[in-house]
Amino acid sequence: MLYNHGVYMEIKAELILGDCKDKLKRLEDNSVDLVFTSPPYADSRKNTYGGIKPEEYVEWFIPISEQLLRVLKPTGTFVLNIKEKVVDGERSTYVMELILGMRRQGWLWTEEFIWHKKNCYPGKWPNRFRDAWERLLQFNKSKKFDMYQETVMVPMGDWARSRLRNLSETDKIRDNARNGSGFGKNVSNWLDKNMVYPTNVVHLATECSNKNHSAAFPKELPKWFIKLFTQEGDVVLDPFMGSGTTLIAAQELKRNSIGIEILPEYYRMVESEIKPVSCYLFEDQGSYETLSAK
Repeated sequence: MLYNHGVYMEIKAELILGDCKDKLKRLEDNSVDLVFTSPPYADSRKNTYGGIKPEEYVEWFIPISEQLLRVLKPTGTFVLNIKEKVVDGERSTYVMELILGMRRQGWLWTEEFIWHKKNCYPGKWPNRFRDAWERLLQFNKSKKFDMYQETVMVPMGDWARSRLRNLSETDKIRDNARNGSGFGKNVSNWLDKNMVYPTNVVHLATECSNKNHSAAFPKELPKWFIKLFTQEGDVVLDPFMGSGTTLIAAQELKRNSIGIEILPEYYRMVESEIKPVSCYLFEDQGSYETLSAK
């Protein structure tokens, strides 16, 4: 029988009221493991955040991303939830321009995830269909960053029962791909697998528990990325805190968190809902000892 002493650890949530462009300067260099945020989109949230014109968006955001580059650890990740809008029947290019601006700043654009909104709002437009997805852009400071893929594995699904029931000899070896690329597959590797790695498309409904914010996203969205890029006790930062969804998700997953919000009403709302300090019992992997059966 194994006995674990365990250690108690405080998980903190720090709330900061003010403009993140200024308030980020008080954070230490290389102190954050994950930045997960959704800033105001161009010409959006005018009633709450005033709106930023598409042609001014990059100039507005670059000083903020400069500070995020400074505070993020070399092994950390920045995930940016953003979506370009349609202006006069044409998609805006400000997101692409922002990506290029951040690359010039020193960021590596390492991946793009898609949030598929399973229950997006219905609508009709003369020259396009309704938006059912948003971008989640992944940026890093280094090509070597922390990533815990096993934490977001998904069930293999029913297709495996029929596909793996009768394997041919070709399926049991790593055969060359038909296009001659030199890559192939060994389907038999999945015979004993129940879980597989997901795709870069995250399927989530748009419902969220907080209806008091102009653009709140579901809690499972930051949770998915927090599990993928951090471990318990790490630090998660949301410089556009809003209704505090990212911080609540981080605290539930036993991560420290920092949230910055410019609007006092949202700051006070989060302040009333989130615990500034929570105490958890963490397993101390080095403290296991074997006890006698008696």
